[in-house]
Amino acid sequence: MRDRKLLNIELGRVSPEAYRELPESGVVVVLDNIRSAHNVGSAFRSADSFKIDKVFLCGISAVPPSPEIHKSALGAEDSVPWEHIGDTLEAVSRLRDEGYEIISVEQTVSSVKLDTFRRIPSRKYALIFGNEVSGVRQDVVDASDHSLEIPQYGTKHSLNVSVSVGIVLWEFSRQGR
Repeated sequence: MRDRKLLNIELGRVSPEAYRELPESGVVVVLDNIRSAHNVGSAFRSADSFKIDKVFLCGISAVPPSPEIHKSALGAEDSVPWEHIGDTLEAVSRLRDEGYEIISVEQTVSSVKLDTFRRIPSRKYALIFGNEVSGVRQDVVDASDHSLEIPQYGTKHSLNVSVSVGIVLWEFSRQGR
């Protein structure tokens, strides 16, 4: 028996209007100076896929409307709420005041491996992803409650930021639903 790919109509996807009515996930994404609009678009697409509550675009991060963001996001920039904030530390301060646990996704001396991290369902999380070259700024890491690291086993010591967003959001979604 051959397997058949599902048609888009068979996937049971919700409309952008229905998406906004879904329960909150308790997770927001903070992009710390992401240079590539394509990476920003990919982050939007992953945020939509895992029903993330909001994307914060900080510093030099590209913002919608943008043809490059749209090309990668496939319209997710229209379904996922977003906000631009001039400095990532400002976003961190505001999110902390709103009760979020602040987590930098970064390799640090005390980072927790993603496969050992346990999400607490009653908590809200702000996940910070950093610049393609320098990662999450050190002052932002310093202001975070924790650092979370994706285990890697090959010769490279980093992943593309959009790949990192997808991996971490998948794990947070898996643990939260």
